[in-house]
Amino acid sequence: MLGKNVLIVYAHQSSGSFNAAAKDVAVEVLKASGCTVDVSDLYAINFKATATVEDITVGVKDPDCFCYAEETKLAWERNELSSDITKEQCKLKKADLVIFQDKMAMLSFTTGSHQSMFSANAINGDMNITLWPLQNGILHYCGFKVLAPEIFWAPAHVSRSECSTMLNHWRIRLGSLMSEKPLVFPPLDYFEKETGFQLKPEIIEKFATKEYGLAVGVHQGKKVPLNNQMRWIGRKSRFVQCMSLLYFRRLL
Repeated sequence: MLGKNVLIVYAHQSSGSFNAAAKDVAVEVLKASGCTVDVSDLYAINFKATATVEDITVGVKDPDCFCYAEETKLAWERNELSSDITKEQCKLKKADLVIFQDKMAMLSFTTGSHQSMFSANAINGDMNITLWPLQNGILHYCGFKVLAPEIFWAPAHVSRSECSTMLNHWRIRLGSLMSEKPLVFPPLDYFEKETGFQLKPEIIEKFATKEYGLAVGVHQGKKVPLNNQMRWIGRKSRFVQCMSLLYFRRLL
């Protein structure tokens, strides 16, 4: 990982939190491996999470029927986006890892419940289903190669020893982060534009005898693939800390 630029997008209000400790471990390990590490601390910089007309520095094209996506695209082309957005965009462009077009991205977060509570039969439901719209609908959609998430299960409800074990595990994974293979999502050419982006008949036929669907969201009425959004493919590693989804909504 020598010479790589890494951006950690961090969002937690307490410097004494487990999330802060996980961020600090990432900074320490990545710098020791020769990376240049930049941290965007969204609370510290008072990053505005809401996407509004104020993100554009000049008048908008259609103030009576404001369309955020259209107006910000035009503002981006004219270099008329607000300074907080352009500053973060520069960090993203520089980064080899955040973790984004041939860049990589991943989620790293804590939960308030134990891992057993995030399954198909548990009170919080299957974590893979929770992750699908975030990893497929946001990160993969934006062109990132998505690495499996780093999930710290219920650090507030386990012993200090168990918290230390989670951080050490994270530390080890960070050492081989760039060699991890990304999660797999159904490619665009599996779908037909003419039918409203439904699976092509030949793809349906190809996977007709499979026990599981293609992915969590594209399951074809079959069983949801096991750990489709969490498993590690290849060598084990992960990254980026506590991303705010609206952070990406405003920047991309």
